[in-house]
Amino acid sequence: MEKLFKLKENHTTVRIEVIGGLTTFMTMAYIVALNPNLLTNFAVGTPLWNAVFLATVISAGVGTLLMAFLANKPFALAPGMGLNAYFATVVASIAVAGNMPYESAFQAALSIILFSGLLFTVLTLVKVREKIVDAIPKAVRIGIPAGIGMMLVNVGLTTNAGINVMSVNEEGETVSSMFYMLTSFFTDGPSATKAAMGDSYSLMILSVIVFFVGLFAIATLSHFNVKGSVLLGIVIAAVCYWIGDAILGINPFASLADASWLPPFKDMADMTLFKFDFKNLFDIGIFSAIMTIISFCMVDMFDTIGTLYGTAKKANMLDENDKMPGMGKAMLSDSLATIVGACTGTSTVTTFIESASGVAEGARTGLASVVTGVLFLACMFISPLAALIPAPATSAALVYVGVLMIGSLKEVDYTDVSQTVPVVLLLIFMIQTGGIGNGIGIGLIAYTFIKLLTGKGKEVSPLTYVLSVLFICKFFITF
Repeated sequence: MEKLFKLKENHTTVRIEVIGGLTTFMTMAYIVALNPNLLTNFAVGTPLWNAVFLATVISAGVGTLLMAFLANKPFALAPGMGLNAYFATVVASIAVAGNMPYESAFQAALSIILFSGLLFTVLTLVKVREKIVDAIPKAVRIGIPAGIGMMLVNVGLTTNAGINVMSVNEEGETVSSMFYMLTSFFTDGPSATKAAMGDSYSLMILSVIVFFVGLFAIATLSHFNVKGSVLLGIVIAAVCYWIGDAILGINPFASLADASWLPPFKDMADMTLFKFDFKNLFDIGIFSAIMTIISFCMVDMFDTIGTLYGTAKKANMLDENDKMPGMGKAMLSDSLATIVGACTGTSTVTTFIESASGVAEGARTGLASVVTGVLFLACMFISPLAALIPAPATSAALVYVGVLMIGSLKEVDYTDVSQTVPVVLLLIFMIQTGGIGNGIGIGLIAYTFIKLLTGKGKEVSPLTYVLSVLFICKFFITF
């Protein structure tokens, strides 16, 4: 143990590492239910949901173990928040463009994750990532997590929490509310909403109440630094939902009667395991497919670098040059984990900022990651329990994580138009188009033109010019 993880050298013990690994797992265990919910549009219990659930825990377990043994770092990995929401929009785009079922589009989109993982691996091995990172302006780097955060809040509020209250237009057609337009219930009043929704009104009210209970619980627990606050908040919300179901005469545990406690390997083998549909990948357009691959790779890269540096700095794991020893191996673990995720059936796997919770408990080596990884793999046997977690409960976590990501905007220099304009455009484009790549593109274009027009074109790197031109072609030229 000592030879493998160098515990004494890192001033830690087995006990500290085990506690740190367990703490990290508790803070990010919400992903076990939330990821398959988000990627399958909450189709709980379907073969695709079962497959994505299994892919989630396997990729998280394997990825975290890779971090443990390759890099000897106390960081955990899982399908990234925000990136999974983006993946879901890509799947929907492919389904519409190719006029195909969601399951088929899902397999085509997995090809994008595979290519982005391979690209990230190559960039890591040849040490190109530093040049790419330097080419992205600070404004865009700040805006990316905030934009993703707003996308998560949008998805959580207007889709999965039950707040996308149905309303009736002038033609008598039932429509969903738009971004933050919480229409019927808040404008027409409960009576009109109940008349429009019929029997589903009571469940809608329950969903909204449970969502807010979960969100406020997570926020409160986090304020008091309670370990596993996100997971505990989900549990509190879920219990409230089950009680509400019982009051409405619904058995919340009915699905357990016929549930199988064996891992759904058959569903994964049938639906996602090495199910790459390269043929339908380019139904969204060759250029769009290529830029989507690059977008996934770039977002994963920035997310990973930020998480690794931020967490390592908090743990005093940086050297005298403010660099983290073994950064390359940690990045390699991340990229290989994404490939594992693609092969099993989930979106980009990345290092989680929740790893900081384990570091705060004293974790300093890969032994903590071993504990976290093994716990994720053990989740393979609890899929029926994970399926019981209602959408509003996991959506509370979705919104809370989104709020945290929006916090990156505090780093914007609001006196510098070359920062504020790109950030604002990035946020709007990312939200309204549902594409992270679109936000990055408009941010790069805005930054480049403002620097040119203000006589500061020399501050823009050649690679930034290249990326800006590529995005201009994407937006305005049809291939």
